[in-house]
Amino acid sequence: MKIIDITRPLSSSTVSFPGDPPPQFIQRDAGLYQISDLRMNSHSGTHIDAPVHYLKKGDTIDTIPLDNLIGPCRVLDVTFAGNTITATHLRGRLGNEKRILLKTTFSKETRFREDFPHITKDAAKLLSERGTLCLGIDSFSIEAFVCDGSVHRELLGNGCIIVELLDLSSIDEGEYEMAALPLRLTGLDGAPARVVLMRKEFGE
Repeated sequence: MKIIDITRPLSSSTVSFPGDPPPQFIQRDAGLYQISDLRMNSHSGTHIDAPVHYLKKGDTIDTIPLDNLIGPCRVLDVTFAGNTITATHLRGRLGNEKRILLKTTFSKETRFREDFPHITKDAAKLLSERGTLCLGIDSFSIEAFVCDGSVHRELLGNGCIIVELLDLSSIDEGEYEMAALPLRLTGLDGAPARVVLMRKEFGE
């Protein structure tokens, strides 16, 4: 089984959303050992949104169902769609998997830009109506920079957990096994996560 890490490295240089402080790590020598103090946003780097993030009620990051985040998934290459991904770009391509990851043009980006790739409300509705358990994207957000939160609410309100700022630059479209585990931060709206894909090597 080949394991592929699709988590962005988390450091002080990790690209951040405007207004969010960049992660700060201070390592200190404590005599017999070294230890680091961490300061970061709950949505720093590759991270997972809990329903309470936009619904302001429901599951927090420590109570979201892990079944949504572990299991078969499908990676869809939507780089051809540009910055706005609609239901038309997804319809007929979703397969049977309930966990969907969207590969856009943003995976290799290291700077913020307001026109990052995102999905539209009709795409979110299509995904929620088919019972999608998890939607991941390699850009800052599944929703446009200027938004009203309706895309997040459509997904989170229908049991779909959101993963953002993945690195899918080396991932081909297709079927994989996924594991996406957020830090178990009590009562919070989101958390950084380690996300991996798994796939049998050819010939096994």
